[in-house]
Amino acid sequence: MPPTENPPETSDRVQSSLLLMILVALALRLVVVAFLYPDQLNPRRDHWPFGYETGRIARAIAQGEGFANPLFEKTGPTAWMTPVYPYLVAGVFKLSGIYTKSSAIILLSLNSLFSALTCVPIFFMARDSFGQRTAIWAGWVWALFPYAIYLSADWIWETCLTTFLLSWLFYFALRLESSSRVWPWAGYGLLWGLTALSDPAVLTLLPLLLGWICLRSHRRGQRWGGLATAAVLAFGIVVTPWFVRNYRTFHQFVPFRDAFWLVMHVGNNGDTSHWAPDAAHPSTSASEEQQYNSLGELSYMKEKKREAIQFITNHPGSFTWLTIRRFVFTWTGFWSFSREYLEMEPLDPPNILMNLTLTLCALAGLRWAFRNGNHVAVPYVFVLIAFPMIYYISIPQMPYRHRIDPEIVVLASYGAMGVVQAWKNKLSRVSEAAPQA
Repeated sequence: MPPTENPPETSDRVQSSLLLMILVALALRLVVVAFLYPDQLNPRRDHWPFGYETGRIARAIAQGEGFANPLFEKTGPTAWMTPVYPYLVAGVFKLSGIYTKSSAIILLSLNSLFSALTCVPIFFMARDSFGQRTAIWAGWVWALFPYAIYLSADWIWETCLTTFLLSWLFYFALRLESSSRVWPWAGYGLLWGLTALSDPAVLTLLPLLLGWICLRSHRRGQRWGGLATAAVLAFGIVVTPWFVRNYRTFHQFVPFRDAFWLVMHVGNNGDTSHWAPDAAHPSTSASEEQQYNSLGELSYMKEKKREAIQFITNHPGSFTWLTIRRFVFTWTGFWSFSREYLEMEPLDPPNILMNLTLTLCALAGLRWAFRNGNHVAVPYVFVLIAFPMIYYISIPQMPYRHRIDPEIVVLASYGAMGVVQAWKNKLSRVSEAAPQA
């Protein structure tokens, strides 16, 4: 069982500890940025590595072409991605130039800042869930977390921003049940809308977390129907303009983005050499790119939907086996030990070790939380079960799972504390049982 908590520290000590975590986390990430930012400046395929589709759309915005052109040709308006992060990148391009060194450093530094500031919601969610000692452990684990450092310092994508926002949403879910005022609930809905426009994959958690808050409020004897309605309406206010833009642009309803079936096709086309085979994506396949350019975006996505469904229908056994492999990869990092695969992913062996350790510690933390009758274990289960499901059936990249790594780190810290305490108790019993000289 995890150790008994010490008395809470003073507010000043907590603030000092948090500030130190953030500063150390940010410093580490910026040091790595200094070494890795040249990766973004590779001129290959007209600077494609600089943000990939995000960079392309941001360039179109900065050049006055609108939210458009996600690949290599001027193919017109797009709904390939949601708007928050591409517009952020476009703003940096406007200030510091398109695909420039200064833009790369600014964007990676912003990612590093988002990642470092995630220490704050991690600390508070851990404190409210499992106590202050766990909060300190979890905050420092995140500050030193290799995935968080690497993804913030070497990838211009919305990952760190979404992770930061979702961490706050999870923390607020732990606190909102005690509020009977409409504005905190409306603010919760607004934050959900912003996060969904950063990465709509997080929406798998919205009904679960909001439903859990409502249930907790109901058990407290609190009227929650109007409050939940305010949250849903606020969410709708944020996302509706994007829906309207898509409808006016494409003359049909396109919720959030249209690339889901492309991702399904990439993950389910018979090529199992990699968890994201290059040959099926228009950014890496000349034939797919040509098809995208000739059909147009929506027709191309409809074709990918047809192909993905056809593969799944004709090969249900293969799809089931692939889904199992993707589940295993998500939680262990293991895909294959073949020579060809390891040539593409040489860091997989140490990655597997770290992933297994993190997963086992998180499961231990979850187990102890349930054994102790801790009701906040339930939203952690929602996160672990619901969020990755979409990636089990499509593409299970580790950066995709990173959105819920803060909750995993909290559980793993709680579990690791329990393991350490169990070893201490065992050694103490052995010492007491040993005959005295």
